[in-house]
Amino acid sequence: MEFMIIGGSLYVESVPELLSRLRSISSLYNTTIQAMDADRIAGEEHVLFAIRKALRAIENGSNMARDMGIEIMRYAAGKKQIEEAFSMGVHEGDMDIVFVVLGEEKEVKDSVMALKDIIAETSVLDYSDTKRDIILEQFLISDKEIQAVGEDMIPSIVLERVALVDVLK
Repeated sequence: MEFMIIGGSLYVESVPELLSRLRSISSLYNTTIQAMDADRIAGEEHVLFAIRKALRAIENGSNMARDMGIEIMRYAAGKKQIEEAFSMGVHEGDMDIVFVVLGEEKEVKDSVMALKDIIAETSVLDYSDTKRDIILEQFLISDKEIQAVGEDMIPSIVLERVALVDVLK
């Protein structure tokens, strides 16, 4: 199974309409497409780690979600419960978005090309100060933690949260 990550900006007029369009692309090319709020992503390694964890969980049967995309989002959100993972999802209005596309190589590439018609492709994966407050809230990172390790370690703390998803009760 191959995957690609694409990010950019778009205006979401209707979440159900966007999800319907993503399902159509996914169905047409037989791929899995997961959309996530890029403002809650702490860098490319964050997404890659969530993908690896989700694939491993599905491979060994420890996945919580039946849908591969939801399992990726669950790890990316650092949450054990599927319902809590939807905090990483899309919302109406202007937003930066990340798509993870999984499937066979050609179909993944075709899906990504179709997604490029939906978004203005820009670099949205990297952690930045503008994401700080949202990420601290998403991953329940305390001021005490930041004081102990430093502001520049916030992406590493996020990776730790993703790693700990499997041991959360």
